[in-house]
Amino acid sequence: MFVLNKRSVGRGGAYEYLQIVRSYREGGKVRQQIIGTLGRRDHLVASGELDGLLKSLAKFSEKLRVVEAVRETGLTARTTRQWGPALVFGRLWERQGLPDLVRKLAQDRKFEFDLERATFAMALQRLCAPGSDLAGSEWAKTVEAPGFDGLALQHFYRSAAFLAGVRQDLESRLFHRDLNLFNQTLEVVFIDTTSLCCCRDTETDWRQRGYSRDRRPDLPQWVLCVAVNATGWPIAWEIFPGNTADQKALGQVVAVLRERFRIRRVTVVADRGMISRDTITMLTDHQEAPFDYVLGCRMRRQKEVNEAVLARAGRYQPVAANLEVKEVRVGARRYVVCRNPQEAARDAAAREVILEKLRQKVAKQGPKAVVGNKGYARFLKVAKGSVSIDEDAVKRDSRLDGKFVLTTNTDLPTAAVAQTYKSLWRVERTFREQKSTLEVRPIYHQRDDTSMGHIVASFLALRLEVDLQQRLDDREVKVPWPDLMRDLGRVQSVLVELEGQRYQLRTDMVGAAHHAFAAAGVRPPSPVTHLGPVS
Repeated sequence: MFVLNKRSVGRGGAYEYLQIVRSYREGGKVRQQIIGTLGRRDHLVASGELDGLLKSLAKFSEKLRVVEAVRETGLTARTTRQWGPALVFGRLWERQGLPDLVRKLAQDRKFEFDLERATFAMALQRLCAPGSDLAGSEWAKTVEAPGFDGLALQHFYRSAAFLAGVRQDLESRLFHRDLNLFNQTLEVVFIDTTSLCCCRDTETDWRQRGYSRDRRPDLPQWVLCVAVNATGWPIAWEIFPGNTADQKALGQVVAVLRERFRIRRVTVVADRGMISRDTITMLTDHQEAPFDYVLGCRMRRQKEVNEAVLARAGRYQPVAANLEVKEVRVGARRYVVCRNPQEAARDAAAREVILEKLRQKVAKQGPKAVVGNKGYARFLKVAKGSVSIDEDAVKRDSRLDGKFVLTTNTDLPTAAVAQTYKSLWRVERTFREQKSTLEVRPIYHQRDDTSMGHIVASFLALRLEVDLQQRLDDREVKVPWPDLMRDLGRVQSVLVELEGQRYQLRTDMVGAAHHAFAAAGVRPPSPVTHLGPVS
């Protein structure tokens, strides 16, 4: 039933009447029956009779009675907890089959706590409140989710150790499950590495000092290598000691793809830190599974690229407003030179600023003012008793403006090679720090196994994030991830008591929260849910 605002026009003018109407279906058609007429709308509002009627009817509805009590009496909530993320990501967790998979992997072990719930809590924490497991055990108490109430710090530690022990088995099962569940094809694999510093001074077989992308060479670290498919879905990850070179990490991930996943043909895309003759040989000379490649080149350090490829004349082919390409062949090797005209103009302007400052310092302060400055060094020519600008170095530097060079053994069109490489952001977003969605670093664990488990939980979180992001993309919903997580976090569960009864209230859904619920296929809880008498 509903209230209908009926408009009637007569000799005295136009009036509105409120009627109670019932809808029903008869013979496949929807019909309406007027139950009664309440009266003229203006008279009912002016006299206050409408408000009185609504209050009277509200007495017969438990939900409306609670809402009215909160509104009029200022009812104090007993507890309030974050609800939105657990509902949305909990549904995706179930759809990916992770609860059953975790339980199967632990079926031969006896845990006195719910291991699956602890694992989900660890993954959810990485998305909502990245930090240590100590912080996570306290954060879980602020979340409305089944099974979170009984979790303690020791459960997080034990879950991390468990995840480290089943890491490879978990990765393999997820890979094969994803191929069937999401009908995924594996034609292109993007691979990249990052370093994860540890807040410990002592080194172990795994925690080693090496090249630090965190700019913390004083701390030991791990090296993490990740492979994702063309849609950004994580398919493999490997963890290495902190002094492992990128080329070695790439080789071991490729071995995983060949041996553990039995992949026989794929195009590997990686940045310039991975390239070497050994890398190309490792990719192409395998008898059973030779891989194609699209690799970034070091423009300054690779002699053939610097002297032969970049020096080769030729017309660029426009691909987009910020991308033009040309192909260069040196013997049997194929290169693609990519140029961004907008970036080239910025590089030229930045270099001219440096040169102008250099000229002024030399003229006013003498050679000693510039010698030893790394920013100026590549443009200087130092002779006995004098310093001048090296015009040949300036010319060589200008040849790199707005460019990057790729090498490939594929038959892809030149433009497609460039666009494939530019999609490397799909794996780089795995390590994004600016959004803090998967803030793996720093690692606080003292043991190597729990540190590994911490990283595994982060990749389970990544699967949830990518899953939701792809569902939003399918719906053409464009919303920044931090904004989405903020709005989801504002969906709260409030527990209240009224006249000996317990109720759960849901706060309003604002911003992008409703998009996340719809994309995940979750029906928002009722604004008011009766939980039963106070025990």
